Order: sequence, then C-alpha cells, then structure tokens
Amino acid sequence: MIYLANSLTSPGIGIVIWAVLIFGIFFLVLAKFGWKPILSAVKAREEMIKGSLESAARAREEMKKLQGDNELIIKRARDEREIMLKEAREVREKLIADAKGRASEEAEKIVEKAKAGIEREKAKAMSEIQQQVTSLSIEIASRIIGEKLSRTKEQEELISQYLKEINLNKN
Repeated sequence: MIYLANSLTSPGIGIVIWAVLIFGIFFLVLAKFGWKPILSAVKAREEMIKGSLESAARAREEMKKLQGDNELIIKRARDEREIMLKEAREVREKLIADAKGRASEEAEKIVEKAKAGIEREKAKAMSEIQQQVTSLSIEIASRIIGEKLSRTKEQEELISQYLKEINLNKN
C-alpha cells in the first residue's frame, strides 16, 4: 500500500515519457483533425451570438420606435376623440338652441292666434251685444212712443218738435 501511494506521488521517468509522448500524439491528431472544426464551430457560435445580440439590440430599438409611434398614434387618437366630442357638443348645443328658437316661435304664433281669436270673439260678442241693445232700445222706444202717442196732445207736440229739429238741421 505504501508502494502504491509512493508511486502516485512520484511517478517514474518511463511513465512521464509515455505520458508526454501520448499527449504530443494526441495534440498533433487534435491539431490536424479536431482543432480547425472546433475553432470554426466556436467562431460560428460566437458570430451567431453576436448576430443574436445585434438582432436583439435592433429589435429593442425597433420596439422603442414602435412604442414611440404607438404613443404618438394614441395621442393623435385622443386628440381626434376630443375634437369629435367637441364637435358633437357644439352640434348638440346648436340643435338645442334651434329647438328652443322653433319652440318660442311656435309659442309666439300660438299666442298671436289666440289673441286674434279672442279679438274676433270679442268683436263678435260686442256686435251681438250692440244688436241686442239696439233691438231692446227700439222695442223700449216703440213702447214709450206708443204710450206717448196714444195721448193726442202730447203727440202733436212731439211731431212739431221733430219738425223743428228737422228744419234746424237742414239750415
């Protein structure tokens, strides 16, 4: 056991030569057949990584640009929405004002028609009252005259008075 422990810590010269010789052959075979493909694979992988990083950077920049464009589009959309809302409010207010104007015009027309109707009815009523007063006056006058004319002396005086009035009016 001690012999094995000693041989591992201090190897013999033969083992060292064989190890160097095998390492050299392995290195030459590796250099001839394996080194170029390994280096080309490493280089290809490095280029792929660089390309991926550049693509990611471009994508990041494009995302920032798109985000800026999106914000601009959103801002424009909000501005357009505000303009449309403002126009809608103006149209609503105009429609309300027009409706109020038409309503007041209609109300004025109705009031004018009502006033005209009232005036017509008033004139009609006054005419009827006047006709009734006239007919009543004539009836009363005919009764009074009938009573006065039944008396002959009074009748003669009344006739002579009317004749004097007629003569005065002609002059």
